[in-house]
Amino acid sequence: MFITVEGMEGCGKSTQCAKLEEYFTRLGFDVLRTREPGGSALGRELRRIVLDPQNTDICSGSELFLYLADRAQHVATVIRPALENGRMVICDRFADSTIVYQGYGRGLDPGMLCQLNEVAVAGLWPVLTILLDLAPEQGLSRALARNTQDKACAAEGRFEAENLAFHTRVRQGYLTWAALHRPRFLIIDAAQEPDQVFAAIIRGLEEKNLV
Repeated sequence: MFITVEGMEGCGKSTQCAKLEEYFTRLGFDVLRTREPGGSALGRELRRIVLDPQNTDICSGSELFLYLADRAQHVATVIRPALENGRMVICDRFADSTIVYQGYGRGLDPGMLCQLNEVAVAGLWPVLTILLDLAPEQGLSRALARNTQDKACAAEGRFEAENLAFHTRVRQGYLTWAALHRPRFLIIDAAQEPDQVFAAIIRGLEEKNLV
């Protein structure tokens, strides 16, 4: 089973991915938790480039192809082999992030982005995508507070530096994209406490007969 977790900065993706890994491990699954960008050896180099706040001159096209390169390598060398070996994969961000951030956020054509992502994922899409929905103001506040306490996070803060209008477009883009692909998406209110968010996720998994 392949599950992805999506949402804007500060929505709690990493926290919920860790909780899901622990939960499914207790159920007896062999779980691989990974992330994008950076889930492969090549991807870790690409992550350093694309999230570095000093790289303010990356154009939208270059940004797109960096993410697509990361994804193609990630699927080919990490995700697909894990699934073929009977493992469950939980991924913090996947192709939906590119369609939303580079499409709805940057203004690139979502249809074109879908076609390019089809090449990158080579037919592999998640059975479920959990969207942690949060008001942009609250997400940015959380993310910026985290970055002031964690130098590693601050070193990857290029998107946190975007203005509120960009993050508002991203949030609306996620909701629009999820509505277009409703069977695959589970939308969760991420304004709640982490344990409440996780309880809502488990209820959603039960309703979709995935646990």
